[in-house]
Amino acid sequence: MTWLPKNFLHPVRVDVPGGFHLRPIRGADTDLDYPAVMGSRERLWSIYGQAWGWPPATMTYEQDREDLERHEREIAAHESFNYALFDDAGTALLGCVYIDPARKVGFDAEISWWVVDDRVGTALEHALDALVPRWITDEWPFERPCFVGRDLSWQEWLALPDAA
Repeated sequence: MTWLPKNFLHPVRVDVPGGFHLRPIRGADTDLDYPAVMGSRERLWSIYGQAWGWPPATMTYEQDREDLERHEREIAAHESFNYALFDDAGTALLGCVYIDPARKVGFDAEISWWVVDDRVGTALEHALDALVPRWITDEWPFERPCFVGRDLSWQEWLALPDAA
């Protein structure tokens, strides 16, 4: 089984209730992404640090741009997906949703997401929490997605055997 069917077309925009939307991230988003990530770096490290080593305290603007350009290439190749969460005007990046091939046994995809620190506990975070699992079920061809940090804690996920 392959990661995605050959004819799969990934969504290019997903409306999020409250005047927000998701779209695939691009290298050109660095001006918005860098302050969002670094402004929430300590909390993001507490979520992703052990698993991904991200975001490092010393990450530079240029390193972030290179990372976003890599994500852009991966999206184009359907290798993995990073959707940025924007206000409807596209002037603020407020979080991200990651959709990746399973690295652990028992799943066909791994999905996680976050919002910037000042949106934690808000209606936006609650809307994203409700939307992502429904969107994945309705729009993506996965049979066994794992919502890492939701279905399983990151510690439980890390303890699973690696997929072949």
